[in-house]
Amino acid sequence: MIDRSGFIQVGWSTQGRVIAAGAVMALLACVVEPAAHATPSIKVLSEVANDGPIKYTVKMASKNWGSAQETRTIRSGQTDDFTWQSKPAGGSQNVPDACPDVDSIRNASGTTVRQVKIRFAAVVANSGDADVQLSFQGHAPRPASAVTVGGKKLQCPTDNFFSQLVHFTMPTGGADKSVTLSDGTKLTISASRK
Repeated sequence: MIDRSGFIQVGWSTQGRVIAAGAVMALLACVVEPAAHATPSIKVLSEVANDGPIKYTVKMASKNWGSAQETRTIRSGQTDDFTWQSKPAGGSQNVPDACPDVDSIRNASGTTVRQVKIRFAAVVANSGDADVQLSFQGHAPRPASAVTVGGKKLQCPTDNFFSQLVHFTMPTGGADKSVTLSDGTKLTISASRK
């Protein structure tokens, strides 16, 4: 049996309970509020599977554009542009400065050139696969024909232009992905995380 004679008994009225509950809430607010304003955790992007450098290689084998290979590095969500230049079939020829529309088939020294422009964009999903968009533009000189420019007859090549945009999904573990363009050009692409 407990002796309660030394205890003070207080009657709890409704008003007293409300005041006591208010005091407890105020005390909890002082203790809990700093935690509510704490800085949220930050996820380090370099630890996310789809972040970081992607090393990719594009190989081209084409009757029209020749053979070439390029290895480059980008990040998920970026776009990368590069150009391959080579001698055209039949060799390079001098192009008069006055020839129209030859910028894409003439190099800085004024001779004909065959060139391919590639734009590569990849977004890596959480699965590790890359969603790729590749733009291919090929320029090659056609044989020169007679053109009159400013009253002068010139022998000017014309641009044999080809363009195609392809979209595909590929792994980023180094396996090859083959894509054949509508002109028969074969592209082999591989990608790996650095």
